[in-house]
Amino acid sequence: MMERGNFGSRLGIVLATAGSAVGLGNVWRFPYMTGQNGGAAFIILYLVCILLLGIPGMVSEFIVGRHSQTNAARAYGSFSRSKSWGLIGILGVITSIIILGFYAVVAGWCLHYLGASAIGQLKGDASYVQNYFQTFSCDPVKPAILGVVFILITHFIIIRGVRNGIERASKLLMPLLLILLLIIVIASCSLPGALKGIDFLLKPDFSKVNSKVFLEALGQAFFSLSLGTACLCTYASYFSRQTKLLYSATQIALIDFLIALMSGLMIFPAAFSVGVQPDSGPSLIFITLPNVFQQAFSFMPTLGYVISILFYALLVFAALTSTISMHEIGTAFFHEELRINRSKAAWILTVVCSVIAIFCSLSIGNPDIQIWGRSLMDFCDYVTAQVMLPTGALLTSILVGWFASKKMVREEFTNWETSNSKSYFNFYMFCVRYIVPVGILLILMNQFGII
Repeated sequence: MMERGNFGSRLGIVLATAGSAVGLGNVWRFPYMTGQNGGAAFIILYLVCILLLGIPGMVSEFIVGRHSQTNAARAYGSFSRSKSWGLIGILGVITSIIILGFYAVVAGWCLHYLGASAIGQLKGDASYVQNYFQTFSCDPVKPAILGVVFILITHFIIIRGVRNGIERASKLLMPLLLILLLIIVIASCSLPGALKGIDFLLKPDFSKVNSKVFLEALGQAFFSLSLGTACLCTYASYFSRQTKLLYSATQIALIDFLIALMSGLMIFPAAFSVGVQPDSGPSLIFITLPNVFQQAFSFMPTLGYVISILFYALLVFAALTSTISMHEIGTAFFHEELRINRSKAAWILTVVCSVIAIFCSLSIGNPDIQIWGRSLMDFCDYVTAQVMLPTGALLTSILVGWFASKKMVREEFTNWETSNSKSYFNFYMFCVRYIVPVGILLILMNQFGII
């Protein structure tokens, strides 16, 4: 059997796994969805969904990974009597490869905007910033190259192994991310008129809450925690037998929630101080915010310049913590299934994902690279987020809740009856058997317009 790496400390486990969950979705998707769905009312629903759907889902993937101590495909296949369950792991590996391919394009945009903000290219009115983004994103060369560069940065972290690569990078990146976020939050909340943004974020507007808002909160909790990508399963395969799964999942979920909430405190006060509603969707970080930072800190242009640089550095770090985890899923799979060394396995994944990234980048604004009327970039985003991720998480909950040995699940959950989590086991099983599958089915039905 090939020697496997493992995490060296509990801190490393929490930071690396939290890094897999924390990404661009926390920094821009959470704030604009909060802005569209009633401020704190959405946040309350989101937190409830994390507790009832997110944490049980995370623990389920942890159980599969730690019990099997192998890559995702083999882990699911060995977790029950039927090897066909291994298809869940294979689905997760394929999903992560596709996501890494198109996610690297957006990460490359962040890298470019970090450089552009540093040399002052983002200065101008709203129309200038919008034209700047459209011109850059449709360029046939620069975005593709930067996407590949981001994958290569990830690659050279991954080939150093679990402890010297993933864990060491996470211990550096996650604290840096929190420090940068805290600096920008303080600066943003100090702006004139910032209290309106804080009030909007923290004051619930329950008049906007309906079934659609609930499903939006459910979906955000689901996607924010990386459920269904096989990432959590892969990382858990490096956990020690002493790792407390429920405790770790709770810590990770709270870190993820804290960063999402701080992102709201970073964006809302600055946006409200210049009269901009931060609910402009995906264009928020590349079109709306550069202009917001300029206007909000117009009284001190140098501070606005620094804040802009720190913001895009924050995005780069957030993207990197996610690409590391997605790269590791495929690397572990090729390393163990093809029985090749880790470096060769990583290169296979890097090349495949680079090809996907190049074509995704070229598809933006190019009608010749489309699938079913969508650009390849949008298609990859749609098929992974709307179909593959929910399907993987749904099947995981069914496997752990209904088909796996309850004794085996209990042993992993309670650390062989040695942890305090044993009093929560029955509630966990209720969630993973009923609440999680129903929640995911509601997400799927909503996405396909059934409800």
